Amino acid sequence: MNHPFDLTGRTILVTGATAGLGRQTAISVSQMGARVIVTGRNEERLADTFSRLEGHGHLAISAELALEESRSAFVNKLPPLDGIAHCAGVTLLHPFKFSDERRFREVYAANVEAPLFVTQGLFKSKRLKPGASIVFVSSISPKVGTKGHAIYSGSKAAVHGISRVLAHELASARIRSNCVSPGMVQTEVAVGMANQISPELLALDEARYPLGYGTPEDVANAIIFFLAPASKWITGVDLTLDGGLT
Repeated sequence: MNHPFDLTGRTILVTGATAGLGRQTAISVSQMGARVIVTGRNEERLADTFSRLEGHGHLAISAELALEESRSAFVNKLPPLDGIAHCAGVTLLHPFKFSDERRFREVYAANVEAPLFVTQGLFKSKRLKPGASIVFVSSISPKVGTKGHAIYSGSKAAVHGISRVLAHELASARIRSNCVSPGMVQTEVAVGMANQISPELLALDEARYPLGYGTPEDVANAIIFFLAPASKWITGVDLTLDGGLT
C-alpha cells in the first residue's frame, strides 16, 4: 500500500520558491519524492533553493508572474503537472488612509492575477493532469482585520474566493482547489517586519498565539497534505494555520 502522503512520481510546481514558505515547500515536497519545478524572480536565490532539493529531475525557471507576457512564456515551458503550490506573493503593511492605486495594483498583480492566470493558462493548455491539486496560500489577515492590511487582506480574500469557485468549476476534471491560511510564520519577511517593532510588543503579539508563531515547515506540511492522495476527497477548503489564534 502506498503511503497517503507520498508524492513519488508526481510533478509539482512551486511558485515563490526563492524564500520563505515557497522555498520550504519546494524542499519539503522534494523530500516526499516529487519532481519539483521551482520559480521566482531572483535567479540567484532560485538557484540556491534548487540546490537544496532532494532527488532528481527537478527544474528551475525564473519568471515574473505578475507580468502577462512573462507569465504566458512561463506556462508554455511547463510539462504536465500533478499539483501547484501558489506560494508567490507580496506583503504590504500600509494604513488605509495612505493607500493608493499604485500599491493596490502591485499587490493584486502579484497576489491575485498571477496565481489566477497561471492556473487558467495551465488548465487551458491541458497541463493540469486529471486528479491534479491546486493549493493557494492565503492568510488569516482577512479573518482578523489586522490594522494596515487593507490592500493585502483584500487580495488574500480574493484568493480564497477564487479557490472556492475553481473547486466547483474544475471538479469535473477531478482537479481539486484548496487554500491554506497561515498566521504569523517565522520567515525572512516576518522577521524583517518584527525588527521594526520593540521586543516587548513582539512578545505581546506572539502571546496571542496559544501555540506560538509557526514555522515554514508547518505550512509546507499542510500544503503537502493537499497535494497528496491523503486529501483526494477534499476540495474548496480553507485551512487556517495560526496556532489557535482565531
